[in-house]
Amino acid sequence: MSIICGLPLLECVYCIGCARWAWKRCLYTAGHDSETWGVATAEEFEPVPRLCRYILAVYEGDLRCPLWEPPGGYGINPDWLILKRTYDDTHHRAPPYLLYLDHDHADIVLAIRGLNLANQKDYAVLLDNKLGQRKFDGGYVHNGLLKAAGVVLDAEYDTLRKLLHDYPNYTLTFTGHSLGSGVAALLAMVVVQNRHKLGNIDRKRVRCYSIAPARCMSLNLAVRYADIINSVVLQDDFLPRTATPLEDIFKSLFCLPCLLCLRCIKDTFTSEERKIKDPRRLYAPGRLYHIVERKPFRCGRFPPVVRTAVPVDGRFEHIVLSCNATSDHAIIWIEREAKRALDLMLEEDPIMEIPAKQKMERQQTLAKEHGEEYAAALQRAVKLAVPHAVLPSQYGTFQDSEDGEGSSGESSRKHTPGRSWDELIENLFDKDESGHMVFKNPHSVV
Repeated sequence: MSIICGLPLLECVYCIGCARWAWKRCLYTAGHDSETWGVATAEEFEPVPRLCRYILAVYEGDLRCPLWEPPGGYGINPDWLILKRTYDDTHHRAPPYLLYLDHDHADIVLAIRGLNLANQKDYAVLLDNKLGQRKFDGGYVHNGLLKAAGVVLDAEYDTLRKLLHDYPNYTLTFTGHSLGSGVAALLAMVVVQNRHKLGNIDRKRVRCYSIAPARCMSLNLAVRYADIINSVVLQDDFLPRTATPLEDIFKSLFCLPCLLCLRCIKDTFTSEERKIKDPRRLYAPGRLYHIVERKPFRCGRFPPVVRTAVPVDGRFEHIVLSCNATSDHAIIWIEREAKRALDLMLEEDPIMEIPAKQKMERQQTLAKEHGEEYAAALQRAVKLAVPHAVLPSQYGTFQDSEDGEGSSGESSRKHTPGRSWDELIENLFDKDESGHMVFKNPHSVV
């Protein structure tokens, strides 16, 4: 055909596809992802640097004699440390973590470390997933990360329940970095769905901060749980922009010649609408906080700006090729830049000098704005026909999905003893002789 017409049509199509791929990969900057988002306030961003330091503390062998503490220390009182688990304690089925009772901030914090490049078991957790392998609450989640979350919850269930009972005014915060971020996010989802197992705690008491998050849940779940899950991304970080399996990450970063043609064609002809309507596609969870500190075609770092939103479309879909794509994933850099950003917020808006009454009013206003943005995101998901996305009814419950299950995790069946759970919960829990739900042996989960 090309010879008859005298025009190299196939070659032109191939070159156009490669050119479009090159534009998306090389000229697309991280600022495009959040250019329409609002600016975060100091009140909502305040926990991020502190939780980053708690995650860094997991790497220490002895917190009373730290070797690698950042400037200013970890901010942890060793006497308030409840427990600290290593790979030997988790049998390499979940990353190491610590449980800290933060009396200064009235918070119970479970912090999970990130991927250990020298530990093959961490790779096994990350690679344990296939497209559409694991259903959860009307959506899809990462299978390996969910198993790791089950291992952590199985080990610390009694401790968490006791702490929540002893400190009824404290919040329960799950946080993690990289691999641990996905475990923390799915752990928060399981806890929220089964709050009655922890003493019917209020949903507002549970929250999660995923630092450099892995793509671990489908779009409808990512939006629906945005009221409790928050993800923090530093500039060009590659992990929230790529599929979680390592082979896909390496293909995205280093597109080998044998794969170049297929990748170009896929990127060129796969529309945003098609991506959104794929119910099995995984995304970074919850509300997103994007720390932007560099500008295109300019050298050096600028004062960081934190933008936030609950996006539905354009949710970190394009990888950014830059020399900082991997360094922006490091927890040390994220903690440092998050601290800088928070200090700038406090300088521009010193909340410490505001009277207590005005602080409370601002917090209520912020909660109202987040609630409105959350509702708008749910409406946007329904408008874009995101699979399994539904709006809450006027009676405060979500509509039933096609398979007959409540899609919010808040349906009455989750609070009624004796009813069967979905497939995932059946794998994680079992009934004892009295008919009550109990955790299975972690060996059966993995």
